[in-house]
Amino acid sequence: MEYGLIGAKLGHSYSKIIHEAVCGYSYELHPLPTEEEAHAFMQAKAFKAINVTIPYKKLVIPYCDEVEPRAAAIGAVNTVVNRDGKLYGYNTDYTGFAYLARCHGVKFAGAVVLVLGTGGTHNTVTAVCQDAGAKQVLTASRTGKDGALTYEEAQQHPEINIIINTTPAGMYPNNGSCLLDLHAFPKLEAVLDCVYNPFRTELLLRAEELGVPAYCGFEMLVAQAVYAAEHFTGQKLPEAVIADTHRKLKRDLSNVAIIGMPGCGKSTIGRALAKTLGKTYVDLDEVIEKNTGMPIPDIFAREGEASFRKYESQAVAEISKQTRQVIACGGGVIKTPGNARTLRQNGPVLWVQRPVERLATGGRPLSTGLDALRKMEAERMPLYRAASDAAVDNTGRLENTVETAVQAFETTFDA
Repeated sequence: MEYGLIGAKLGHSYSKIIHEAVCGYSYELHPLPTEEEAHAFMQAKAFKAINVTIPYKKLVIPYCDEVEPRAAAIGAVNTVVNRDGKLYGYNTDYTGFAYLARCHGVKFAGAVVLVLGTGGTHNTVTAVCQDAGAKQVLTASRTGKDGALTYEEAQQHPEINIIINTTPAGMYPNNGSCLLDLHAFPKLEAVLDCVYNPFRTELLLRAEELGVPAYCGFEMLVAQAVYAAEHFTGQKLPEAVIADTHRKLKRDLSNVAIIGMPGCGKSTIGRALAKTLGKTYVDLDEVIEKNTGMPIPDIFAREGEASFRKYESQAVAEISKQTRQVIACGGGVIKTPGNARTLRQNGPVLWVQRPVERLATGGRPLSTGLDALRKMEAERMPLYRAASDAAVDNTGRLENTVETAVQAFETTFDA
């Protein structure tokens, strides 16, 4: 192996696509499930340069002939370069996290910062905060040991300005978990999450709902990979490479969820949009029918709407964890609290708008007439508006509607 990543579990790593997009060299994912395998790998030195992830960022340090002072102080190395048989260790997580904060204008100077978790990433982000002049850096953990607060105790500190998550809470496949109630922090100015899968963890979604700026770890991941690539190749890369690569890859990986009134054209638009964007088309109703073994009208007839909504929420949770999809949702998906938030984990939500008089009604259990549809629209309009990132008018030709949807999708990456 020339270039690659080592760690215990690498099944969902994005490092390969990032490095190959940045520099074009072949980059391998090399899982080492046990410490014995990790030690043997480092002893062999059969690589040009590697990245190191959990749980081996400390294990590799003794094998390095030289470790940069910052990495030594943090106690973690995530980049090792082999130069003529000598190993050199660096920590580009530090510069990656510093980039994430800097490019979004997050100011640590004078701030009270709460860091969730006590693992290796905790030490890295704490160093960034302290170096930037944070007034105080508090730590919280599940146990509250070694000077840390418990998560419950942390919520007794209303003076906190910035929260940074370094734990796996909310990370795929355990999407949806969150360690804190953000209402406890009235002075909160920003939330950063080192988790990058999904793009919006539950913590970030809750912050956004409160109007607090929230930033995902995927940008940090791309930045640290670019800085690692500089060590790999010995060449300085323009910082614009980070933003360009981040936008390109996030666009490629993101989902698009489509919501709107029954019969507004979500499925037709979704299929065409998926083809245009090169993504997989998913019809949420088809997922529900597959999961239950019943057609949608039969679920309503036999079990009622309440049971259908339960099946629908289960399907939303299942599908939203995946990426590179266009997801056409049922008209009432926004009626269940939490569904819209779940759909937004890995991409934007587009609201398809079409006059009630032009809605298709065939085979739709709740679409029983124009008056009923008008009442339904009035009830759901605020829910669609609150759930969506952008609206798409569907009164013209299909190709024009799809073009508008593509533009709306692209615009969400510039926000």
